[in-house]
Amino acid sequence: MKRKLILIAAAAGAISFIGSFATGWLTRPVAVTAAPAPNAGAAGTPLTAGQPPQVLAPMAAPPDAGAGARTMTEQQLKQLVSEVREKIQTYDDKLKALEMEKERQQIAQQVLKKDIETLNNLRTDLAASAASIKSEKEMLLKTRVQIEQAEKANLTAIAAAYDKMEAASASDILTSMAIGPARSSAGPRTANIDDAVKILHFMQDRTKAKVLAEMVGKEPALAALLCQKLKQVQEGR
Repeated sequence: MKRKLILIAAAAGAISFIGSFATGWLTRPVAVTAAPAPNAGAAGTPLTAGQPPQVLAPMAAPPDAGAGARTMTEQQLKQLVSEVREKIQTYDDKLKALEMEKERQQIAQQVLKKDIETLNNLRTDLAASAASIKSEKEMLLKTRVQIEQAEKANLTAIAAAYDKMEAASASDILTSMAIGPARSSAGPRTANIDDAVKILHFMQDRTKAKVLAEMVGKEPALAALLCQKLKQVQEGR
């Protein structure tokens, strides 16, 4: 706004200067043509003795000379005024363009600031979610360890009970656990074979060998499968 006021003041000063110059130019006095020599006649004839000299009227400027000069000056004045107006318009356009660019930059800065705030909020939410997931994972691992410990304690107690049984009785129970109460057309059922393997794993080695020996005579395929799974458990698979 200050720049616009300065431009308007400068243009007004220029117009005032041009007007003063034009006024001085238009009101200047017209030069008078010098009178001819006193010894010359009106029509170029020499004066004779006793003849009074003729008074010559001053030569006036042609009537069109002042009008032409005045017209020339007015045209120049109009041209200068037009140029000043064009410059003012150019400066106004540039000023408007600068203001629009400034507004655009302000809007872009506001949008960028909002995006940064959104990203910061998302980062905070992600950090909170990651912390929550980590906490839940730790709780699940802790619960899993507790379950495994409880299961190990139960299986150890069950295996101790099987150790006290006769090998034939323990073999029959584990066989029923592994293949179910009856055979199916597709072969032995293996729904609970993992439980049988776990019990065998926690039994004493001597009792385990006797139970598997009894099982070989009745269910050789099941005995082979149990031995294979016991090997995988011992290897940590």
